[in-house]
Amino acid sequence: MSGCGKVKAWQVPLRLVTGAFILHSGMEKWDGPDEQAQGVHGMARQTFPFLENIDAPRFLKLLAAGEIALGAALLTPMVPTRLAGAALTGFAGSLMAVYAQTPGLRKEGSVWPTPDGIGVSKDSWLLAIGLALTLSPHQKHHKHVKHIKHAQHVKHVKHAKGHGGCHKHHCRHEQGGHHGHLKQAKLVAREAKEARRPAKGVSPDGHSHHHAHRHGPGHARKGCPAHH
Repeated sequence: MSGCGKVKAWQVPLRLVTGAFILHSGMEKWDGPDEQAQGVHGMARQTFPFLENIDAPRFLKLLAAGEIALGAALLTPMVPTRLAGAALTGFAGSLMAVYAQTPGLRKEGSVWPTPDGIGVSKDSWLLAIGLALTLSPHQKHHKHVKHIKHAQHVKHVKHAKGHGGCHKHHCRHEQGGHHGHLKQAKLVAREAKEARRPAKGVSPDGHSHHHAHRHGPGHARKGCPAHH
């Protein structure tokens, strides 16, 4: 079963055991005696009143055919597990409805069976198996989700790398602007220093070197026209 790729390993015993049991039950009912047909039809008719319009032998044949088809579906690997599980759930659910509605199968005011209802109450296991197979995750869906998560992870990594490059560019831009401002400040300070420096050939008191050479170093500034 597991070789076809549609049935997982944990599903094999569930499908194999339930399928074989239901298939065998259907084959035995196919040629069942009239007494068996009357008993099965009487129990089913109390739960599903519309079955009164079908005679007991025909109902037994229909029930047998349904069980044979269900058992074969569970044993066939090509049948999807969720489809087979849904069919098993519906079949077991109808059996549990018969168990709940038929008098004498349950203890009064309880869900637990009487000695006569033990055989029918065990069909609850079939219901549990059917639900397990129906609710099992789809293999293709699991692969699709895994692929989406991988793509999201790759996208996140690329986005992080791109954000890191932008951060580096932003840092370089800030560093370049900082150096530019610093260079401009140094240039302004240099120009201010040059402006404060006295012109060449002029002493700090405003006399040129030519004036001092003409009148002498001791020449009084007071009488010099340059001071007026």
